[in-house]
Amino acid sequence: MKTKKKKLPIGISNFKEIIEYDYYYFDKTKFIEKILEERSKVKLFTRPRRFGKTLNMSMLRYFFDVKNKEENRKLFENLEISKSEYFSEQGKYPVISISFRNYDEENWEEGFKTIKTTIANAYAEHKILMDNLDKRELEKFESIWLEKDEGDWKNSLRNLVQYLYEYYGRKVVVLIDEYDQPIIDSYIKGYYDKAISFFKSFYGLVLKDNEYLEMGVMTGILRVAKENIFSGLNNIKVHSVLNKRFTEYFGVLESEVEKALKDFGLEYDLEEVQKWYNGYLFGETKVYNPWSIINFLDERRLGAYWVNTSGNGLIQLYLQKLREKIFEDFSKLLNEENIYKRINDSMTFENLEDNFEKNIWNLFFHSGYLTLAEKYDVMKKSVSIKIPNKEILEMFSEMFIEVYFRDTDNFLDMTDALRNGDIEKFKLELNKILLENTGIFDVSGNYKEQFYHGLLLGLILMLKNEYEITSNGFAGKGRYDLLLKPKNTLNKLTGREGIIFELKIVNIKSEFSFEAIHEKLEKECEIALKQIDEKEYVSVLRNAGVERVLKVGVAFFGKEFEVKFQKEKI
Repeated sequence: MKTKKKKLPIGISNFKEIIEYDYYYFDKTKFIEKILEERSKVKLFTRPRRFGKTLNMSMLRYFFDVKNKEENRKLFENLEISKSEYFSEQGKYPVISISFRNYDEENWEEGFKTIKTTIANAYAEHKILMDNLDKRELEKFESIWLEKDEGDWKNSLRNLVQYLYEYYGRKVVVLIDEYDQPIIDSYIKGYYDKAISFFKSFYGLVLKDNEYLEMGVMTGILRVAKENIFSGLNNIKVHSVLNKRFTEYFGVLESEVEKALKDFGLEYDLEEVQKWYNGYLFGETKVYNPWSIINFLDERRLGAYWVNTSGNGLIQLYLQKLREKIFEDFSKLLNEENIYKRINDSMTFENLEDNFEKNIWNLFFHSGYLTLAEKYDVMKKSVSIKIPNKEILEMFSEMFIEVYFRDTDNFLDMTDALRNGDIEKFKLELNKILLENTGIFDVSGNYKEQFYHGLLLGLILMLKNEYEITSNGFAGKGRYDLLLKPKNTLNKLTGREGIIFELKIVNIKSEFSFEAIHEKLEKECEIALKQIDEKEYVSVLRNAGVERVLKVGVAFFGKEFEVKFQKEKI
């Protein structure tokens, strides 16, 4: 009898719902045992978006909460934690659980309203406490519950901890999911100082020297402003992607992916799934992105799922700020090369402001856009980092074109024209790109060189799924600029032609007439085509069994250019 496949929890991060409705679940309940063994008072887990932080926090809530403890106990009965001695801790504590993961506000006024509603909702979950409060405390409780402006908002979470302790006679577990989202969002939108001022008190008052606190667990992407938000807080333990502990509880392990592929009849796709979604190294553990894996299992096709979710705003902001300074490193990453940078846990927004160029790599790393290319060694001043997988490579490819060329549509039209051998359309779209980036040519010649380099890289990124692309490679009697060899499957099916580019960057005195400039550019294009023939670059394509070639000579002078081409059988 064929076993019915379980439903996949697309967009569901409520632990109770996943278990009760029998959704497919990667069992991470042993995480509970590990945090109880690790006796720090406050724990901060920093992981990229969509790596299971919210689901784990929901799991902790249902495990520890004294309310509905017998009902909640059933959720865990057949899971790993039920085999542990720590299962006795189930249902023993009052729990406060808040999340800022959906925070997205344009200014502090609207942001503070959202924060107040989040806190008020936590109070509403515990409104039974009002029966036990004296008149003075009841008034303070109601001012928060009703979201009044005069409420003591900075002390609100600490006060709720105290109310719960006095009601139940037990210390309280506080869970704060995506604690840094309002701070990141405020930084992007320009009201960081106001947000940091509030959260310094809000978090500090509940977590520092709180006699009513049993344990605090926080999640986020970054360790933000430790010296400001957690000033004087010496009981916090940070577990980032650089640490060896807890690595298996955020993300999906390879053994779990293999089982899931088997469960859903997709075993033959393992190698491709690895290329698309593997590549993360958390501590010493290889980890897959769970959001991408679940969506792949559901859609049954490979694609960029994680990068299409929200949360790229900070990355885009810094790419724009540093577009010139990081061009070389960014290009290497997109060419699937490793780069060496200083990576650590102590990055803060203050550090970012002090040294954008140095700390942007920390930001990319902790946000999940880059990963370790080797095991982390705290004694090394710099470590090798890389783009983890094809999914992130696709996202960065689009970002690269947006940052350096502004419009991905023009690039798509240009590459479509090249793919179809329509050189006139190719020239038209290339002209649009150059005109829209006129400002590039008002600065030093050095950045112009980067621009043309980026233009080539953009072509590579757009076409690399269909062609084996190499730049500055040896062939025949010399070194070509860019060669596109159709991938075997395409070549066999369509007989698609190979493409060879030779580029010339021309220095001409600016007082030359438009006609003289273009006459010179045309001559340089002819020289480029002649070079392709004389150096016998086509030999690489001929030896690979490609039967037709498109030879393209392009000459640039600022935003002016000419293109000449030849098509022939080889």
